[in-house]
Amino acid sequence: MARANLILLLVVSLLVMITVAESTRLAVGIAGKKASALACNSVYGAEEGDTCSFVAEMFNLSLDTFLAINPNIDCDSFFVGQWLCIEGVEK
Repeated sequence: MARANLILLLVVSLLVMITVAESTRLAVGIAGKKASALACNSVYGAEEGDTCSFVAEMFNLSLDTFLAINPNIDCDSFFVGQWLCIEGVEK
C-alpha cells in the first residue's frame, strides 16, 4: 500500500512539473519572445448597459484587442463608472 501511494505521489508530482513547464513556455510565446505588455493611453468610464462587445465596437476595436488592453476585466460584471482602457500601446 505504501508503495502504491509513493508511485501515485511521484506521478502527480511529475504531472504538476509538466503543467508548470508548459504554462511557462506558453507565456513566452511561439516565437520565443515574451508577450508584450501594454500601457493604457486612453480610458472610458463605463455607462449603464455597456458590454465588452459594445464598448469595443464603439471605439472600433476588435473584442480580442479590447480584452488584451483590459486584461483583468470581467465582462459579466463591470460597473458604471469603471475605467475601461480603449487605447493601448506596447511598453
